[in-house]
Amino acid sequence: MTDPFDLFDQWFAEARTSEPNDPNAMALATADAAGRPSVRMVLLKGHGPDGFVFYTNREGRKAADLAANPAAALLFHWKSLRRQVRIEGPVTRATDAESDAYFASRSRDSQLGAWASDQSRPLDSRETFEARFAGMSARFEGRDVPRPPFWGGYRVTPKAIEFWQDRAHRLHERRVFTAVEGGWSEGLLFP
Repeated sequence: MTDPFDLFDQWFAEARTSEPNDPNAMALATADAAGRPSVRMVLLKGHGPDGFVFYTNREGRKAADLAANPAAALLFHWKSLRRQVRIEGPVTRATDAESDAYFASRSRDSQLGAWASDQSRPLDSRETFEARFAGMSARFEGRDVPRPPFWGGYRVTPKAIEFWQDRAHRLHERRVFTAVEGGWSEGLLFP
């Protein structure tokens, strides 16, 4: 198989049947303007040849990192399959239409939570957060919850994709795809 997106689709389908929780969970690594790295877990919400998409509050730390340094690395670790996929590339914002469509597909409570959250900023107590959530619930009672203007998607467009497979005796296998003019170059690496 020489198309990394076909291989990702195959591995992701297997992960969805074998991983007990969140097979779409991925580590997102960013760096701020000074090059200080940060990593956190996010959920993959779309993927294809144009990139890998996640959604978040655009006023939090990861958004600030991406504004200053629009590049990221992703890591999927599917422990039950003994596999990992690493992805590196530039990051762009998803369109408003994409963000609106995904936001509309979320549960109402998740929509309200997006409005109530000041992501990456401290609050004095959990009760304050719950009160904000209740306030948003009252604010939007009886009507659709619109997407907050500070919330939306990001797309990581891969320049490199590495598929790592655990093997006996630590003789692991790594298939590395690198974007080249008109397609992908593939290399097979061993530890």
